Amino acid sequence: MSCSLLEFCRLQELKTVRDYLFHSHKTEPNEEKNQTDNELSWDTSDWESAWDSGEYNEGKATSATVVEEDTRGQSGPWLQDCAVSLSPCSDLLVVAREQKAVFLSAKWHTDDSGREEMTLDVSWTGILSTEEGECVNSCICIPLASQKRSSTGRPDWTCVVVGFSSGYVRFYTESGVLLLAQLLHEDPVLRLKCRTYEIPRHPGVTEQHEELSILYPAALVTIDGFSLFQSLRACRNQVARAAAAGSDTIQPPPLAYKKWGLQDMDTIVDHSSVGKSVMTLCVFDQMKNASILGGFNASVKGSPPAMSQYITVGGGPYTGFYYAVEGSSQPLLSHVALAVASKLTSALFSVASGWLGWNKNKNEEEVAQKQKPKVEPATPLGIRFGLPDSRRHGESICLSPCNTLAGVTDDFGRVTLLDLARGIAIRMWKGYRDAQLAWLQVPEERSNWQSSVSAFHPSRHALFLVIYAPRRGILEVWAMQQGPRVGAFTVGKHCRLLYAGYRLMGVNSVTSQGWQLHTQQVCLLDPITGALRTVNIPFHLALSDKKSERAKDMHLLKRLTAMLKSREVSPDMFENEGKSVLLDIRHPSIKKQALESLLSHKNAPISCLISITSTLYDDLKQEDSNEVDTTLLQLCCSQLKLLQVYTDIQQLHSGADIESCSENDSLKDIEVELCRVAPTLQRYAQLTSRPSVSFAQDSHDSPLPAHIFLAQMEWEEHGALKVTRRSETEWNQLGNFLFWGCLCGKSPIQKVCDTLQQAGICPQQLLCLLLSLWLQREKAVLQKTDEAVKNLHTLLITLSNMKGAVEESWDPQSISPWWQQVRSMCIQSHNAAAALLASFVAHRAAKVSITSRADSQLQSEWEAVSLELEQWVVCVRQLEDVLVLQTLLLVAPPQGAAGTPVAQCSIKSLLEGGTGGIADSVSKWVFRHNLDPERLKAVLQKSEDKEADGKLKDEELQGGEEEKEKSQNNAYRTAELLVALCQRFPHSLSPDLLFAHCCWEYVVQWNKGPEVDIYTTRTTTAKNEGRYLCWAVEHLKLVSSPHIQLGICTMMWSTFIVKRFSAAAFLMEKVGKAPKDRLCRRDVGMGDKAMTSFLGCCVQLLQILMEVTEVLHKNRCPLSFISYYADSAVEEVPAPELSVEEVWCGAEGPASIAELALEQRGVHYPLVQHHCLLGSLLHAAMTFNLKVKPLSLFDNKGKNAFFRDLTSIQLMPSGDIDPGLVSLRQELLVTQRLTGGHHCVWSWAPCCSSTLISCDDTSSVSFTTRDWTFRLRR
Repeated sequence: MSCSLLEFCRLQELKTVRDYLFHSHKTEPNEEKNQTDNELSWDTSDWESAWDSGEYNEGKATSATVVEEDTRGQSGPWLQDCAVSLSPCSDLLVVAREQKAVFLSAKWHTDDSGREEMTLDVSWTGILSTEEGECVNSCICIPLASQKRSSTGRPDWTCVVVGFSSGYVRFYTESGVLLLAQLLHEDPVLRLKCRTYEIPRHPGVTEQHEELSILYPAALVTIDGFSLFQSLRACRNQVARAAAAGSDTIQPPPLAYKKWGLQDMDTIVDHSSVGKSVMTLCVFDQMKNASILGGFNASVKGSPPAMSQYITVGGGPYTGFYYAVEGSSQPLLSHVALAVASKLTSALFSVASGWLGWNKNKNEEEVAQKQKPKVEPATPLGIRFGLPDSRRHGESICLSPCNTLAGVTDDFGRVTLLDLARGIAIRMWKGYRDAQLAWLQVPEERSNWQSSVSAFHPSRHALFLVIYAPRRGILEVWAMQQGPRVGAFTVGKHCRLLYAGYRLMGVNSVTSQGWQLHTQQVCLLDPITGALRTVNIPFHLALSDKKSERAKDMHLLKRLTAMLKSREVSPDMFENEGKSVLLDIRHPSIKKQALESLLSHKNAPISCLISITSTLYDDLKQEDSNEVDTTLLQLCCSQLKLLQVYTDIQQLHSGADIESCSENDSLKDIEVELCRVAPTLQRYAQLTSRPSVSFAQDSHDSPLPAHIFLAQMEWEEHGALKVTRRSETEWNQLGNFLFWGCLCGKSPIQKVCDTLQQAGICPQQLLCLLLSLWLQREKAVLQKTDEAVKNLHTLLITLSNMKGAVEESWDPQSISPWWQQVRSMCIQSHNAAAALLASFVAHRAAKVSITSRADSQLQSEWEAVSLELEQWVVCVRQLEDVLVLQTLLLVAPPQGAAGTPVAQCSIKSLLEGGTGGIADSVSKWVFRHNLDPERLKAVLQKSEDKEADGKLKDEELQGGEEEKEKSQNNAYRTAELLVALCQRFPHSLSPDLLFAHCCWEYVVQWNKGPEVDIYTTRTTTAKNEGRYLCWAVEHLKLVSSPHIQLGICTMMWSTFIVKRFSAAAFLMEKVGKAPKDRLCRRDVGMGDKAMTSFLGCCVQLLQILMEVTEVLHKNRCPLSFISYYADSAVEEVPAPELSVEEVWCGAEGPASIAELALEQRGVHYPLVQHHCLLGSLLHAAMTFNLKVKPLSLFDNKGKNAFFRDLTSIQLMPSGDIDPGLVSLRQELLVTQRLTGGHHCVWSWAPCCSSTLISCDDTSSVSFTTRDWTFRLRR
């Protein structure tokens, strides 16, 4: 593992940024192509001189519309002329030049391959300068930490700080909004730098406070980080409130800062604020400093005073060291005015003056420009010492994260490393003109156990210096302090090395606990490609030099990894390079890693792997037994054995020595079983053989790569070979490699099994691999059923005869674990045909095996034989049932039917589905096929009524059209299949049970979409709207058991109907007429036409409920509002007894719909009659567009009884009716002209019929109350 450059972000709009900042390219419109030469002329003196000097070598312009306005804009390194700053969180990039600036914010995009990548897109552009003639000199992006407790280290927002040539320092948001501006000094701002809080890694290390430092030609201003953080937050909040309130004025809070006048240095171009002294001075150093500062008579204090260190670079001297001594206690703000005259405390925490608002009017701006704010004088600060070099001039300084080292560049092309504690230069590099520096601090990698053991011990950190030489186009990484160059990368000559040197502002020792700061230390920006790359350096490079064995081993491993990644590698090169690297590596751990890399290569030839592993094994055997690594030796030995097994199996599959399967009685019995289920298997194969799309690499015929075989094999301590199940795909690939040739008859079964047994693979795992392959490749098995079944029988017999397969001393009273494993896999499989064939074979193989074992034992053990075979009989019967059911479910529905996924069933899923699981699966199939209730009834009666068979066939074949003959034949075959299924499940698919489940399935689907038609999946016209509910009622009518009908009605009403029914009643009562479509959709959830159909279905449902309730009572009488029906009565019709087939009696799961229906309580007959009357009124009003308030036709008792539980006893209306209510009813029933040409005729007649309401068609509706009846007709 070595250094690497990793791209983590990309700039998409670099050309837009350059054009905006430089105006280097301007495209003229097409209609102005014929301009004169004078209009297209420009000054080329500078350009021609640059061409002659050889600095630029540009091609001839190919377009006359390109105009070069700026020499610097057309040159390559345009980014070097800009002030560039990248946020440490890499979410904001600022590029500024002269008066303009561009802000780029991070966004996430998904590329064509579906991989997410981060890009920096332009989020704001504008002009930053407000004073005449001022330009941007420096800028930095400071992310401010969030104050929320839920924050985990991400910034709340980012502040952009910009220094101008006029001396102003302005603070902006990410969107370019000016927060505040301050004139701290009247000279141009040279450099802005920031220092944030870092968690001390060692005890006793002084905590560094946050700080923003601003360098001027002869002054240095430092702003306390805490004060700046609070001021920026306050300004941002004020700006937000002002924008919300429409105001344009803000009042910035005061800002505390210090201002030092740097003396005794000719020129200053850059600086670094080191902070407080990191190391405690010894007594000698303390006396030396006192003598230098105070002379011979200076006094030495017991403890050195606190002081801040500042390093400057420039000229005269080349590097300067400044120390600002601080008092033992910080002065308060109230003492500042009294301490201004003192040189030691001058300008300490001075209140910033001269705030500039970003929203003043024109007159105020002119006044502000004429009257500059007052600038506080600087406190003189003399230089302590420096590095004098009259000819050398420093250009930049970069402080290390630990604040002990600094890198300095100069005009001689040198990079100097300074020891800040001792004030000396300790190292120098030459040949780096215009170099850019950065630091990288890398923590030591720790494993989990090392982290737990060393929880209270800080981890080690390695320090590296990154140097970018633009003249040479190279990026180098050097280990500190005297380490070698550990990495070098060839990059472009116009890149920009971005190093912030700080993290989030606003963090302290309390808020940083538990945070994980996601920041990039060093980034390289390439303006040609727009790529942002970070440097990745492993920790171990700091511990090694050029002669380190570990570094050499890592280099060899890197070379081997690069070779493996290459696409074009010949087998000879692969083998030779692998042997060379493995023999040259010295460390066993790295050698093991290299061997594992070779063995896991997906394109490695098996012969090369065997040769490489053998060479390494022989080399290890020749070493001293005390020095050789036993783990590596065992790995080589085990991998050689596995490679040999892989080679043997491969040779057996490719050989021509094929065994012939002998015929025996068991195979004849299997053939009889196959003939019995052949028609169903043929139909199942036709339904499952539909074409599908698959990838070539997923083909079953592709050979198994050696690395997948090795990855799933693991040697145990006692020498056995264990197969590990990593994924379902790889598991099936392994089974296909081992046994598919045997199942196809292309490989010798006995030899393959002997090879696997000698390898030490457990027979149970081989059996699992074989059955998984058999069940997974069902389509291929059904193509050659007879041959595959014979080979499977031979394989099962051979595997069961292996040692450890069937235990010699298994309990005769229990089930054999070996054959139970086969049954378990067949029970859980969704491939019904393959599972049934496997059960046929396993049943006969088990019978042969058990019979042969029983012949040699006592007769008393025949009970175990019968118990085992009985389990197989039950399993085979269940799988036959599942095959018929799955075949029916696979039948495709007609075009335009409701699309629901095909249910995959197995014995396990049906048993877990409860007693109603089978009926539920068939009811979903009925719904998918839009099977008419009457047609379903005819199919169910087919086995009982022979005449129905002919009738059904005539209905299917009617019409006589030739183009429909094929579809009609398929429909008839499907009906035959449904009949066969009902015959196999006489109890689970009894007519009442199936009709009940179909009714429930349709009402559930109706509840999901009340307006969805049964023939399409889109909203339909009035003719078919609500057909799901209508067919649910039709299925309910076909249930013969009144107990089940009563329960289904009650559950339908309480679960799905009553809520929408009450909403429709209240809506009609509110509007006083039939509501419009919009109101129906808003309150009831369906359109007006669908609501009309819904109310009609409600009336039919309540009629069924009343009829069933009447049948269940012993004494029948004319329907009237008498209290008899409210009392419990003895039921005349006994409740049906629900049962299941004997082989399916072990079902455990939810109760069926019929069982739930039988558990429902009886209803209150007058309450049902009361609701039926209301439903008839609502249906009539919607059908004939009547103006009526239905609830107003009932008294208070009647209103209170509505929408209650039908099983509860409610206080019903009495015979004494209020005259006002009678008049309202008479007004409704009086003959009147209705809208649309309809008439309402009412007649007074006694109630003599048990049927309350009759709905012949949409032309008439009639209903009866206690003493009046009326009919609505067209």
